[in-house]
Amino acid sequence: MSIISYDQSHASKSSWRTDDEVMAIYETWLVKHGKAYNGLGEKEKRFEIFKDNLRFIDEHNSENRTYKVGLNRFADLTNEEYRSKYLGARTGFRKNSLKSKVSDRYQPRVGEELPDSVDWRKKGAVVEVKDQGSCGSCWAFSTIAAVEGINKIVTGDLISLSEQELVDCDTSYNEGCNGGLMDYAFEFIINNGGIDTEEDYPYMAVDGRCDTYRKNAKVVTIDNYEDVPENDEKALQKAVANQPVSVAIEAGGREFQFYDSVNFISFSGGSEYCENVQGLMASKHEDYARRLTMGVFSGRCGTALDHGVTAVGYGTDNGVDYWLVKNSWGKSWGESGYIKMERNLVGTATGKCGIAVEASYPIKTGQNPPNPGPSPPSPIKPPTVCDSYYSCPESNTCCCVYEYGNYCFAWGCCPLESATCCDDHYSCCPHDYPVCNVRSGTCLTSKSNPLGVKAMRRTPAVPNWAHGSEGKKDSA
Repeated sequence: MSIISYDQSHASKSSWRTDDEVMAIYETWLVKHGKAYNGLGEKEKRFEIFKDNLRFIDEHNSENRTYKVGLNRFADLTNEEYRSKYLGARTGFRKNSLKSKVSDRYQPRVGEELPDSVDWRKKGAVVEVKDQGSCGSCWAFSTIAAVEGINKIVTGDLISLSEQELVDCDTSYNEGCNGGLMDYAFEFIINNGGIDTEEDYPYMAVDGRCDTYRKNAKVVTIDNYEDVPENDEKALQKAVANQPVSVAIEAGGREFQFYDSVNFISFSGGSEYCENVQGLMASKHEDYARRLTMGVFSGRCGTALDHGVTAVGYGTDNGVDYWLVKNSWGKSWGESGYIKMERNLVGTATGKCGIAVEASYPIKTGQNPPNPGPSPPSPIKPPTVCDSYYSCPESNTCCCVYEYGNYCFAWGCCPLESATCCDDHYSCCPHDYPVCNVRSGTCLTSKSNPLGVKAMRRTPAVPNWAHGSEGKKDSA
C-alpha cells in the first residue's frame, strides 16, 4: 500500500503540498525503504526527484481512474533511471533469430467456451513473488515462473527454481543483468536437460560465473516450448487457462513505474476514496453513477516491449476484463507484487502494453529425473601465487606495487591473465595491448599505434590463507 494519504483538499492540481510536508513524507519514505545516500548532495538531489514524482502521483490520484499510483521504492528515481535499472526484456529478435515456434495448440475453436476467470495462485502453481533487484533479469524470472507453473501442473510439486542459473549460464544470446528473452531461456533449459532449484543455486542479483556443478543438477525438466499466436488475446486467454504464460510488455511509463492498486467508488454526488472497498457498503449509496474497477491498470503504454512478466490468470472486475500478471519487483510493488492489466481492449490486437505480441509457454509431458540431491560445492580455484605470503585470485596477474633491491614488499592484482604490469606500479594492460602509456592511462598494441584501450587498475593482493574462505563466492 502507498504511504500517501490522499484527501479531497488536493483534488485541484493547482493546490499542492508545502516543502515541509513533502520533506516529512520524504523522511518517512526513506525510513520505510531503508534508503541512505553517501554521496555529497545526493540526498538533496534525490529529494527533488522525489518531489517531482510525488506531484505526479498526487495529480494522477486526483482524477477518477481505475487504479492509483503510489510512493513505492522507485520514488527517488527518474523515469530514465527506473527504465535502465529494472527493465531487461530484449524482444523484437525472435522472428529473425529463432526458428518459429508458433503453435495452434491454444488457438480458440468455434463454439469453445473458456473459464470466466482463472487464478493459478489458488491452484498452488505459483511460488511467492520474487525480487530481481536492480538487475535487468526480468526475462529469467518470467521464464522460471512459467516453468514452475507447468511443473506443478504435471508433477504436483511446486518447486522454486533458479533464476541465477539462467543469469550465469544462459549466455549464448541472453545477457544476464543486461537483458534477455524468455524463448532463449526455454531453449537453454531444454538443451541443458533441466534447471536447478533456487535453494541450491540462489539468486544474487548480479552477473556471476556459471557454476557447472549446479548447472548439472537437473531437478526440473521441460520437453519443449511454443509461442502463442501473435496479437490474439483469445489465444492468450486459452493458453493462460491451461498454464502460466511468459509475456513481454512495455513497462517503461511513469504510470507503470508507480502502479499501486486502488479500491474506490465514484458516485454521482462526488468522489469517495477509500483504502478498502470491502469495508464500504455499496448498497447504502443508491445514487452511485458507476463503480470503478479495483486496481485494473488502464494507463498509457505502447508496444515497445521492454519487460518480461508472467500471466498467471485473468478475470473480470465490475465489468472490466483484466489479466492477472506476476511481476518480479518484490511484494511492495503493485498488488503485493502483481498487477491487473486491462484485457480485451477494443481497437487493438496487441493487447494492453503489447501483452499479446510475444507470449510463450513451456511444454512438459513427463516426470522429472530422480532428484540428484544438493549440488556439491564448486571446487576452490587455485589462486595465482605472488610469493610465499601473498596471492591473487585465479586468472589474475601478480604485479609488484613496492619494490626495493630486487625484492617486492607489496603486491597488487591485475584482473587479467598474462597481463603487462605498468611502470607506475598502479595500472596494468591486457597481453594483447602490452604497451603501457602511463601518462594517458591507456594500453596500446605498439608504440606507433595510437589506438588503445583503457588501462586496468590493480587491487591489493591478499594473504594466502584468505583464499580458502573466498572460494564459494565465485559460484554464484
